[in-house]
Amino acid sequence: MQLLSLLLDNPGDTTQSGKMNTSNSTSCEPVHPTAHIFFISIYSLIFLVGLFLNGFTLRVYFCRPQRRASSSVTIYLKNLAASDFLISLCLPIRIMNYASNSVDIRLVYCNFGASAFYLNMYASIMFMGYIAANRYIKIIHPLGNHTLLKTRTAFIISIATWSVLVAMTITYMILSLSTQERQDHLPGMVSCDVLHSKQLNVLYKVIHCFSGIIFIFFLASLVYLYNRTSHRLAQAQENQPASSSSKKLAKSRRNMLVLVSVFCVCFVPYHLVRLPYAFMKHIWCSFSWFFYLKEMTIVVSVLNVCLDPLIYFIFCKAFRAQMSLKPESNTVQVASEATVMERRSSEGRQSFLKNPRKLSLPLSTSPTDVL
Repeated sequence: MQLLSLLLDNPGDTTQSGKMNTSNSTSCEPVHPTAHIFFISIYSLIFLVGLFLNGFTLRVYFCRPQRRASSSVTIYLKNLAASDFLISLCLPIRIMNYASNSVDIRLVYCNFGASAFYLNMYASIMFMGYIAANRYIKIIHPLGNHTLLKTRTAFIISIATWSVLVAMTITYMILSLSTQERQDHLPGMVSCDVLHSKQLNVLYKVIHCFSGIIFIFFLASLVYLYNRTSHRLAQAQENQPASSSSKKLAKSRRNMLVLVSVFCVCFVPYHLVRLPYAFMKHIWCSFSWFFYLKEMTIVVSVLNVCLDPLIYFIFCKAFRAQMSLKPESNTVQVASEATVMERRSSEGRQSFLKNPRKLSLPLSTSPTDVL
């Protein structure tokens, strides 16, 4: 409460920063050093935690030997981890933008840092939607023979997603670099609105419309898929309350609930505030608190990079297997091989005795060698 009161103490400070010589945008940023210190501190903490968690996740996915072939959901999870890691890498330039009044830092942030930040944010939104759809289709087609469950389809969807987002971002950056006017002084500013030309302002609103449509579509899809999973679980429990299929559906519903909860907590507040700000900025500028509300929703959306590792753990068996200790995994493999040998022994002891080395496996054998 003390921080909030400090943030709202001096709305009159906006007068100087809001009267910059621009014909196409209005700046409405209350300038308060305490607010800048707060945002620098919280972004720094999220950067360190997110970089560690997602760096570890990428190491598990890409740097350790895989025990099984990648599935479609694993491909989506890898892309989600990559987008979260890139968001973490974008945070230092955002922190520098708060910490410095340098025009050069502002130009780098507005032309490259912010563009890359929002590119990866919407990549995270879309890949979370793909994961939910993939798990729901898996419930409907448990044998995994649906086209959308194939790894080739997942590769194509992932490439198409990145291509569309990168094309939009490059278009925005090119227009920004070619039309913006050089500003000699940007006192206390952290947003990029003051640098927008008339052409870029139009593209800015078009991109926000498209981004809003993407978000609403994936939000509605997640809610629908969760409701359908719950309905399927209710039917299964009515027919066979204690069956294994009911237990699997209950687990799928819990996993889907985690995904929907992370999605809503991180991205719904941002879009509820950001879209009105983008299209009715001249109205909201009269309320000094609205700028801080918008910035706080961005902070909440960035928390996604710290919460997504929970999704990796509960949705991907391969990820949990990669995190397991090697001696324990080798012990399981040894027991499995011993069981196979016992079955072969019961079928024909002579063929079994020809290769007695299969009785045990050395603990130094790697999981990939066993499989």
